[in-house]
Amino acid sequence: QLQLVESGGGAVQAGDSLRLSCIASGRDFGTYTLAWFRQAPQKERELVGAISWQSSRAYYRSSSVEGRFTISRDNSKNVVYLQMNNLSVEDTADYYCAADRYGSTSPLVNQYAYWGQGTQVVVSA
Repeated sequence: QLQLVESGGGAVQAGDSLRLSCIASGRDFGTYTLAWFRQAPQKERELVGAISWQSSRAYYRSSSVEGRFTISRDNSKNVVYLQMNNLSVEDTADYYCAADRYGSTSPLVNQYAYWGQGTQVVVSA
């Protein structure tokens, strides 16, 4: 069992940066692939990126975020981060972290067994 709690969302202006954090409670954090998803109003939830339990290398779903967003994890603190730079209005969404034990960096929502409650990011022009 893993419980995930996100924080760090807020209202910012285009061009600003935010760092989201997701703290996990539970055992064996290092055995979980961790992902960040987002869901914009009236849109489906989509993968932002994921970081494997096997590697510190992150995978980003879209070229629109690669280079601006960085996912990292600290297994000693049971936390995964999403650093978001040069935010645009299109990044406005609820952001969720998710975890899958021994999983791949899949873009499929239903692969991930554990989810946080989400944190809202609003970017204004």
